[in-house]
Amino acid sequence: MTDILTDDTCLRLERLIAAPPALLFELCTDPSEVVKWWAPDGYRASVDVLDLRVGGRWRIVLHGADGRDSAMAGAFRVIEPPHRLAYTWTWEAPHPAAGDVTEVEMTFEAAPGGTRLTLVHRNFADATICKRHVAGWTASLDRLGALASERSPS
Repeated sequence: MTDILTDDTCLRLERLIAAPPALLFELCTDPSEVVKWWAPDGYRASVDVLDLRVGGRWRIVLHGADGRDSAMAGAFRVIEPPHRLAYTWTWEAPHPAAGDVTEVEMTFEAAPGGTRLTLVHRNFADATICKRHVAGWTASLDRLGALASERSPS
């Protein structure tokens, strides 16, 4: 596991996950699977829209234990199964970062022991927002890894 803040506006996270790239790509693009891993600790996710095509929209709502919801949305820019997925990300109001457009790129590279998943999230407005996303993505990727390991053929 490697978590790196490359600067105040970009983060890079890597995981070696004991599963093939195709399974990880599916877990990242199937709405019924996304809800099982995509959320920081203390939240659960629901998928409102996931139109998996270049230019297609996605929208996910995070539901907090305190009853508050936060929504994010964007558009897919790159879809190359099972190796690469890239999309824009914008928080919706009333989130403090509402309106800021960031970009996420996930790559899935076969490696000894499974797949090296690399996530790069860039174009944050400042270091505080970037650091918050490190925590959220770390929790989410940990759950993704556990889910993939359960599903992967032994």
